Amino acid sequence: MDIDIDKTRIPKHVAIIMDGNGRWAKERNLSRTEGHIAGVKRVEELIDYSSELGVKVMTLFTFSTENWNRPEHEVRSLMETITAVLQAKLKKLKNLNTKFQIIGRRERIPESVIKAMHVANEETKDNEGMIINLAFNYGSRLEIVDAIRDISKKVQEGVVNVEDINEELVSRNLYTQNLPDPDLLIRTSGEKRISNFLLWQLSYAELYFTDIYWPDFSVEEFNKAIIDYQNRDRRFGHSTTAQ
Repeated sequence: MDIDIDKTRIPKHVAIIMDGNGRWAKERNLSRTEGHIAGVKRVEELIDYSSELGVKVMTLFTFSTENWNRPEHEVRSLMETITAVLQAKLKKLKNLNTKFQIIGRRERIPESVIKAMHVANEETKDNEGMIINLAFNYGSRLEIVDAIRDISKKVQEGVVNVEDINEELVSRNLYTQNLPDPDLLIRTSGEKRISNFLLWQLSYAELYFTDIYWPDFSVEEFNKAIIDYQNRDRRFGHSTTAQ
């Protein structure tokens, strides 16, 4: 499946906005819940493949702070689904040597979900394989606000001087402080925006948009994104060398 992929140039960190579950379900006369369940199956497949491929970190935008505005029954179903999946797949995560972690705020998240996430985090924290980073109840602007608050508090306490505030310090106070910035962002379903996701961290990421709905985003489609990434000239603001 990975033909034409350069194994020496695999993105270390892939971030994904998994969009289109609801529309995928609607086109098939299924419930939105069934669409989300189909999306979970796709996540499992890509985690297996990405781990084999050599991806070090995969950040999945699972539930945004704006998603609380969805119908109550859909939010409840999403919470129940994520809890059931974490409980059912914990053994597999451990066997794959993957490390599970979460970024986002805890406010409003049901205790059952928090407990399932905590158990998955604790049970896999010593694993040394790919990191599965779930952005749950996450909003990038709030993340930056939280970082500003933390830094301001350190300034007030005399731990940090105002003159010491720089990009590195800000990065160390974000939710992703222990992770490298994403090399590649993938968004499915035809939308071409970042939607309040990793605004700081995506500064130099390559962006890949596809019309494919998330439940149809197969390994073959993922390979297309990787090959597209490998065909990019990543200059990080530098000019190309004249030939």
